[in-house]
Amino acid sequence: MKEQRLYKRLSAKIPLRLEAITSIRSKILNVETKDISAAGAFVYTKEASNIQDNTQFILNSINPDSSIIKREELKLVNNCIGTMIRSTSEGIAIGFNRPIEHFV
Repeated sequence: MKEQRLYKRLSAKIPLRLEAITSIRSKILNVETKDISAAGAFVYTKEASNIQDNTQFILNSINPDSSIIKREELKLVNNCIGTMIRSTSEGIAIGFNRPIEHFV
């Protein structure tokens, strides 16, 4: 089957802070990516069953290992807005509301 993704997906464990966009913004998760692309990311979280589909998040990198950023030629994820598009027992897939430029 031919790959249909528009953007290259990188396997990289990048620590992120997810802040749910709600009227009180009380839900904050510290997670780690399984993979990431300009269009979205899959993040590991045990709280996947507690998050509703279409929940929007503000994503920010937290204390990333600079060797990962350099090796993968990634820029930091800062104030990126994304929407949860699916969940699994491992975590959640987040689609960015607009593609981010993550390659240097």
